[in-house]
Amino acid sequence: MIKVQRRAEGGSTWLPFARRRAVRFVVSLWVLVTAAFLMIHLIPGDPVRESLGLAAPPDLVASRRAALGLDDPLPVQYWRYLTGLFRGDLGTSLTAGTPVSDLIGDRLPATVQLAVLAFLFVVVVAVPVGVVMAIVTKGGRRRGGELAFTSSSVVLAAIPEFLLAVGLVSFFAVTLNLFPVAGNDAPGSWVLPVLALAIGPAAVLARIVRVELLSVLGNDFVRTARAKRLPARLVYLRHALPNAVTATLTLGGMLLASLVAGTVLVENVFAWPGLGSTIVGSIQQKDYPTVQGIVLVYGAGVLLVNLVVDVALALLDPRSTIREA
Repeated sequence: MIKVQRRAEGGSTWLPFARRRAVRFVVSLWVLVTAAFLMIHLIPGDPVRESLGLAAPPDLVASRRAALGLDDPLPVQYWRYLTGLFRGDLGTSLTAGTPVSDLIGDRLPATVQLAVLAFLFVVVVAVPVGVVMAIVTKGGRRRGGELAFTSSSVVLAAIPEFLLAVGLVSFFAVTLNLFPVAGNDAPGSWVLPVLALAIGPAAVLARIVRVELLSVLGNDFVRTARAKRLPARLVYLRHALPNAVTATLTLGGMLLASLVAGTVLVENVFAWPGLGSTIVGSIQQKDYPTVQGIVLVYGAGVLLVNLVVDVALALLDPRSTIREA
């Protein structure tokens, strides 16, 4: 009866849970879109004059402003911007004169591929390392190994991606000449950017996996599984690890969002043809519509990752929807 009642309660909370998540996503997306729109208008100076240069003729500046609709009242521009987003229109680049959506479409795949590969590297490396360290240090054993693991993971997590990328280039690309310095043409050119993005998050995730697994290993159901003389691999992989996945998945979603944001600096170190290098170049060229569109894509990607993680957590642990309600 208790199990049936809990299932019924879990089922009854799914609709409110989905409604809350959908409303939160829509409101957050609206705030993001509004902030991206206001970005151009809050920046001091004239973005058209900045992009064309101080020596540009006044009539050219005026015609460009009229073509972009920047002379219209702010509510009219905002409505046109919103309706354009529904059509996939992110505006026109001030420097290239091409649609921002086309520019993003050309550069987005390289950024997504880099972030996804780095995330896969984080998961494949961090989860086994965290599990092994939890097993070998449980019960206060191997204090030296625990201290070395904790210290090294803290140090690696504290190094900024940009500084780590510069160090990797200096040692592996310049000194040892093992990998290309820039670009993404050869398979070896993916190694250093992925490592620069993934080393810090992998260290953080490995620590979380170890802490969560140590907590689970002290529960009664794990001791019961051991009392049944089950093989150690079944105890750890079938009984302990799935119960430690909730916090790991939550942090994993946050790490994926941070990896997407971290591509901005790493791409500039390795001259990676993605959105990160494009947004820095657009800022230098005062191409604010392009910056606006890329910021919107980055923000929407982070919101979407958070939404997927929330749904995945609810599927893995339906009790979380009941606790939230």
